[in-house]
Parts: sequence; structure tokens; C-alpha cells
Amino acid sequence: MSKKQFKAESKRLLDLMANSIYTHKEIFLREVISNASDAIDKLNYKAMTDQSLGINKGDLKIRISLDKEARTVTVSDNGIGMNKEDLERNLGIIAHSGSLDFKTEIGNNTESNIIGQFGVGFYSTFMVSDKVTVISKAFGIDQAYQWVSDGLEGYAITECEKTDSGTDVIMHIKTDKDIDDYSQYLEAFTIEDLVKKYSDYIRWPIHMDIESGEYKETGETDENGKPKKEYITKVQDKVINSMIPVWQKSKSEASDEECKEFYKNKFRDFEDPISVIRINAEGTVSYRAMLFIPKRAPYDFYTRDFQPGLQLYSNGVMIMEKCADLLPSCFRFMRGVVDSSDFSLNISREVLQHDRQLRSAEANLTKKVKAELERLMKDERSVYEEFYKSFGRQIKYGVIDEYGVHKDLLKDLLMFRSANTDKMTSLDDYVRSMPEGQDRIYFVSADTFEHAKNLPQTEPVREKGYDILCLTEDVDEFVMSAIQTYNEKRFCNVTTDDLGLESEKEKEETKTESEGSKELLGFVKNTLGDKVTAVRLSHKLRNHAVLLTSDGNVSIEMEKYFMSAPNTDDQKVRANRVLELNSKHPAFKALADAYASDKDKAAKMSKIMYDQAVIIAGLPLEDTVEYSDLVFGLF
Repeated sequence: MSKKQFKAESKRLLDLMANSIYTHKEIFLREVISNASDAIDKLNYKAMTDQSLGINKGDLKIRISLDKEARTVTVSDNGIGMNKEDLERNLGIIAHSGSLDFKTEIGNNTESNIIGQFGVGFYSTFMVSDKVTVISKAFGIDQAYQWVSDGLEGYAITECEKTDSGTDVIMHIKTDKDIDDYSQYLEAFTIEDLVKKYSDYIRWPIHMDIESGEYKETGETDENGKPKKEYITKVQDKVINSMIPVWQKSKSEASDEECKEFYKNKFRDFEDPISVIRINAEGTVSYRAMLFIPKRAPYDFYTRDFQPGLQLYSNGVMIMEKCADLLPSCFRFMRGVVDSSDFSLNISREVLQHDRQLRSAEANLTKKVKAELERLMKDERSVYEEFYKSFGRQIKYGVIDEYGVHKDLLKDLLMFRSANTDKMTSLDDYVRSMPEGQDRIYFVSADTFEHAKNLPQTEPVREKGYDILCLTEDVDEFVMSAIQTYNEKRFCNVTTDDLGLESEKEKEETKTESEGSKELLGFVKNTLGDKVTAVRLSHKLRNHAVLLTSDGNVSIEMEKYFMSAPNTDDQKVRANRVLELNSKHPAFKALADAYASDKDKAAKMSKIMYDQAVIIAGLPLEDTVEYSDLVFGLF
């Protein structure tokens, strides 16, 4: 039997096709099954266009057979089959696709789900096989042909016997080497798992003999008089694929409960998703999608190990298990499937090309996800708040990620706890409830809600009856800095910004007081040295004696965040701390009296007042022993 060399390529090129294009060896089964499905599609199309052929659509199927002793996996179909010229053209010329030719010939026929287009999928068989035999008989032709190759030195085509039309692909599995476990592909459970993973929704039934068994009584008894039992093994011909995916069904065909069950089985979640989003898009790119909003974040969601992405299918064949390009990273919590034959894939059908179709789909999917989240916030607030407990931080990170490119998309989804109501409120809720005369959205940051709403800086805002958003996560202030305004209302940090609540008369009085206390304030600043950048009288304090605030873009809360970051001390980002004093508080009068009569005591009081402000701000004291000595030294 003389061998022919593969046309227009070398051994090196075939080695590239078999071992470098595909990421996972297990892909071979997906590719062979896809080819079998294409062959049946071609025959089905021929039967529809010529009723006289007498082909029963219900008889069309794919079969997988295993032979452990011979170390073979066989994928058979009763589709269109191939003659000698087809074998030469389709298997002898790498990257020639008979399926692509057929798709071009019939155009956009809705009854055809042809999958193949590159003509290289077949060669993935050589990742796991040291020899591949293809036996095929073209429909309507008497003679069958056999194609044989070891994937190295070429191939041979000979005449052979085959009763019915169709194709058998017989893969002789390699022996195990080092870490390469090839024998796993001879196990029925492995093959069944791979079919479920990649080819579960091929529209033709995939049959396989599945071994099962049960214990039956033999009619005899043992020495204890108990009935003897023996294990009876039986082999059943089963269809191992689902064929029709739930996302291809209409709402009348598949209820939300059925979709939720699909979600739990598919994505291994024991809880129902919060919501199911069904999409049937037509236009620049046509696709069907079924997306799910999970109830809780997986344990590794906020770690680098978490891999986001939707499952990508093409005509029911899974192409990518984690396609991160179909939604922006801010929605990385979403799970689901997208099925389309319109996306541009690379030659291995494992990677998307970033083209107009992809961008169009991403934009539409993103719009649908946001719309559903807004609906939940409006109509099912308790459900949305449950979602926000799990994924609110991700929404916030999305606002500041990529230099704030998604801030306008996400700002309507944000929620913070209200100081007035002690409940979660959206920015839209806050603005709509603002009383007449309020022109800013006030917020305060601290480590806890109670700490935030009781900070001294909040007093003048609360006196006005204005609500304050209490921020308690390290990312919150960065979110406010990124957004800056909402519905033309400027955000105002009550700990650092001008509150806009003082009258001109009050501002003048504060200025006059500051001028009168200039010498005392300078003394306090000199006493504290570089611990503070300034000491000033406060126009925010009412009942408290001191507070610590900051000048510049870095707030006290931001400093806390940077202090917790894993950097060395000389890389820490620190706020320009400002000590503010309440001139109407008895402590200030005591300080002024001490300054006039006992400068040493005034210096100790200055340090104590600064440390008190540090404690109120939730920052650690630099020297707790010194602080204790200073306090007790006053007695």
C-alpha cells in the first residue's frame, strides 16, 4: 500500500496543526463529533431538497464506541459520507474545509447547523492518537474507501467494505507517557463527560453503550440462610447528549424554574440565581444567550485566582468555557451561555477575534445586565440589596477600574447606607429626597456605620436636616472621586470639603476669631511639628473639642487604605493632616489659659488634643505610652 504525502505542507506543519493550535488534548472529541454532525447536516439538507431519497430524519445519529483492548475510540455517523476524491481533498489537504464549501454552496439556510469552517479540526485527533483510520462511504455510491495515517509520514487511501453510507473515524490511542494519561480516553465516563462538556447540544443524538448493573438473588442461600446475590452487568445503548439547549427554547417551552435548575447543574451552585436574563438578538450579530445573576459570590471571587467569563457556544458546540470578552470586568460575577455562529474565531475555534461582532454583542449584553439590575433595584429592592451584599464591592471597583471608563454605566447601581434612615439608599433615592435648598450630596467615611455618622464633622450637616451617605469600605472614597457629580449635584466629603453651609457673616466671624487666636494656633503647630500641616479654628465643630481633617487630595480614610497596603513605610501615602479646634469648647479656653500662664502645660494639652483627634478619626496612636503619661500628668 503506497503512501501519499500531505499536499502543500511538511511534517512540521502537520505537527503544528496537531500539537500547537489547540490548548487542551480533550478538544479532539469535540472536533470529530462536530465533523460527524456536519456530515449528517449535509445529508439532511439533501433529503429536504429531494424527498424521493426516502431518508428518515429520525434515523440520523452519531455513535461512539470504545475498545480498551484494541485501544481505539470510534466515532461513527450515518451522514453524507465521502468518496475517494472527498477523502483526498478533505483529509489530504490540511486547512481545506468541505464544510465551509458546503456552507458557501447553500448560503444562509436556517435548517443547516454546519459547524466546521477551517478544515483543521480533524488533525487534533493526532494529539491523542498514533494512528487514525477513516472508513467512509458516500451516499448513493457503492464503493467505500479507507484513509489511514500516523500523522507523520503521509496517508494511504484504499478500497474497503462498508454496508451503509457514513463515516467511521477510528482513533488508535497513544500509550501513556510520563504525565500524559491517554488511557483516560478509553473510559466511558471520561468520554461521556467530554460529550456533556463540549457537545451536549449537538442537535443529532450521540449514542454510546453504557455499562450498568444491579444485584439479583440467585435462588440459593448462604451458610446463614440468607439469599445469595450476584452482580448482573448489562450494557445499554443510551443517548448521552441533551441535543436541545434550554437557551434555545422559548419562555413557553422552558419556565424560569427549569432555567434555574439548568443553572444550578451547569454552574455547580446549590442556590437559585437571583435572576434569569434571556436574550434572542438579531442584527449585526445574531445570537441567543441565557445569563444568570448569582445570589452569592464564590469563595474566590475577590481573588486573583477567580476566572470570569461566559460559556461560548457555536451551534450548540462549546467553544470556550470562560469567555471574558463578552461582558466588561465590572460584571464579572455574571454566569451564563452565549450561542452564535457569527463570532469570528481563530483557527482552533478557542479564541475570539476582537471585531465588530464581538463589540456589538458585548454592548448589548452589558445593556441587558444593567437593565435587569436596575429593575431589581426598583421593583425588588430586598432582592437587589441581597445581591449588593455579595457584589456591591465589585460594582464599586468597576467604577474606578480602567480610569473610570464604566462610571456612567455603574453609578445608578451604587448604594450606601443613609445616616438618617439607617437603610441602604441609591444615589437617585438620595437626590430625590433632598430638601429644598440642599445643593450637595454629603458623605462621610469611616470604618463602621456608627463611627461614620457620629464623627464631629457631621454635626453641621445633620443640624440642617440633610442626610449623609456613610461610606465604610476602603474603595468608597475613590468611587466618589471618580464620579464627582450625580444628577448635577456635587459630592461633598464632610471631613475635608467646604460644606457650603456657612453664611457670609459666620465666615467673617470665624476669620476674626482665627486672627485673634493666631499666636495660640501657631504655638500648637510648633508643638506638634510635622505631625500636622496646619492648625486652625473649625467652623464644623459644635459639641466636640477637636477633629482631624486633611488638606489636598488624600483624605484620612485614603491614608488608612494606603497604610494597609503591602508597601514599605517609605512608600506610604499620607494625608496632609490638619488639627481643627472648637473655639467655643471649654477645652479651648483651658488651652488658651494654659498658654497664657504655663507654656509647658499648654504644650502637653496640645499633644493630648491632637491624640484625641487621631483617636476620633480611627487612626492608631504613634505612642500610646506617651499619650497615657500626658493624660495622667495633668492630675
